[in-house]
Amino acid sequence: MPIDAANPVPPTFPRHVGMDQVPAHVPKDLIRQSGLTFGPEFLANPHDFMAAMHEKQPPIYYDVSPMGNMWHLIKHEDALFGLRHPEIFSNEGATPFPRDPNDYFYFIPIEIDPPHHRKYRNIVDPVFSPKGVLKLEGLIRKRANDLIDSFIDKGECEFTEEFGRPLPVSVFLDIMGLPQDMRDTFVSWAMELLHSNDRERMGAAMMSITEYLKDAIAEKKANPDDGVVSLIAHAAPDGVPLSDKEIFGFVCFLFIGGLDTVFATLNNIWLYLARNPAKVQEIAERMDNDIDRIVEELLRRWSVTFSGRVLDQDYEMRGVQMKKGDRVTFILPACNFDPDVFPNPLEVDFDRPRKTILAFTVGVHSCMGGHLARLEVKIALQEWLKRIPEFKLKEGAHIEYRPGGVIGPEEVTLTWK
Repeated sequence: MPIDAANPVPPTFPRHVGMDQVPAHVPKDLIRQSGLTFGPEFLANPHDFMAAMHEKQPPIYYDVSPMGNMWHLIKHEDALFGLRHPEIFSNEGATPFPRDPNDYFYFIPIEIDPPHHRKYRNIVDPVFSPKGVLKLEGLIRKRANDLIDSFIDKGECEFTEEFGRPLPVSVFLDIMGLPQDMRDTFVSWAMELLHSNDRERMGAAMMSITEYLKDAIAEKKANPDDGVVSLIAHAAPDGVPLSDKEIFGFVCFLFIGGLDTVFATLNNIWLYLARNPAKVQEIAERMDNDIDRIVEELLRRWSVTFSGRVLDQDYEMRGVQMKKGDRVTFILPACNFDPDVFPNPLEVDFDRPRKTILAFTVGVHSCMGGHLARLEVKIALQEWLKRIPEFKLKEGAHIEYRPGGVIGPEEVTLTWK
């Protein structure tokens, strides 16, 4: 249902939490408490956990969680359909982050369904399009090599802090026109928002982000620059300037989305490579001819996010009756492990037949940063393996995963000779 982003109102459908709030239409045999994103089995090995869902869970089940009850869909085919049909699986109110109901805003464009979402995408598409991100290639390569310069002679690094996080986050802050010296503060806010199971802590992080971004937007309005925050603040699609609510909702969504997903992806990939030297060698041998195929398969194997929706009408899928207002989450990593689409899904196979991967979703709400993320992974592989062709996980290193909606190990300490 189209909504007015300039005059946002909180959604009216309920947020169910816990077993006592399971709607009456949900069949008892489909109710689960899977522990997805926070349970000990998930945190022990998240991607193996999600691959095993195809053996342990039905294609559609109703998950009961302290973070909110919702339908989980794990089949690739179902996700393709749902993500391509926003008239059924709507984005309105689907983003889980807490907001002040007295100062409500929509996350733009992710919570704006067609036809209105396009006017927002058009504002930033020139920046995040394939042609647009290619302009950043030189900057990304320089950043990658500057970072490697800072630790290569030590023979080891903590990958997250010294490469995996600063590479994509510094590039993102340059794109946005936000200060590099605030990087660690920004990341700490994102960690609280994306990886806490405590909605009070999430709310406090959201308040910090809100206060900072409102001041940053005001500064960009007064002093325009070439960054995306300024671009949005001064945008006037069809000659009509965006309202303050639209500007803030747009900037806030990009800010949250740009601080965690790529570095979580890099962490997962480098942890895998450190444990699989033969695959590192294969990548090095095939880099010149097959780099795009290599990146795509690594993104399939190590996708890190989920995609939430809300039913805008009653809908039946695979014999399961879902009702208008029900929350739905497409478990994208599980969809990328669907054995009916990707045989032997846990295997990293650079010669797989080309299929649509769901690392960045699909459809009108596909991730705006997908092209940038692919380029960053590609350049990171090329520059790292050129200079550190052999590396391994430091002996005794303990791998722990963060709970929350973006999946990645907290620390990955690597060594080399």
